[in-house]
Amino acid sequence: MAAEKRRMKHESEKERWDRNFADLLQELRVAQTGVQILFAFLLTLPFSNGFPKTTDFQQDTYVVALIAAAFATAMIISPVAFHRALFRQGRKPELVRYAHRMATGGLAFMLIAMVSSVLLITDYLLNIWVALILTAITAGWFLTFWAIVPFARRNWMDEDDEEENQNFAEAAAEPSEASRA
Repeated sequence: MAAEKRRMKHESEKERWDRNFADLLQELRVAQTGVQILFAFLLTLPFSNGFPKTTDFQQDTYVVALIAAAFATAMIISPVAFHRALFRQGRKPELVRYAHRMATGGLAFMLIAMVSSVLLITDYLLNIWVALILTAITAGWFLTFWAIVPFARRNWMDEDDEEENQNFAEAAAEPSEASRA
């Protein structure tokens, strides 16, 4: 962690934007796979034997899940199209800011798609009240790990991080052996 902080401290503005973009692309690869699998599942669902037995509520829930998955897919993949349009124009900061917004929006739609899918399946299998309770728990679970914990930890530091920062500051304050000679 300390080595990474030292590297980040000495990187140029261009290097920082390049690193931020590479980090974002890695995150999008994970999200993209998940949303594409969900979207593919939802696309095949109406063609299954049990789908005609669904209620109007279940069909409406299905449409919400399908559209949310489509929107999530579009937003999560959109940084690729944006990168193609801006390729070699020296606009990496704009690209990173745009990709960040699209990734955040894509995750929001992915949340809706996931929760709607859980509601659809649990309502099909169980009593509506049990389905609603399980769906609420699922939504709370996603929100906890996708929103509450990250935002709560945004300005926190672990004790290990604080110790590393202190050691790094002390090491930086000590004159090097070469400068003492």
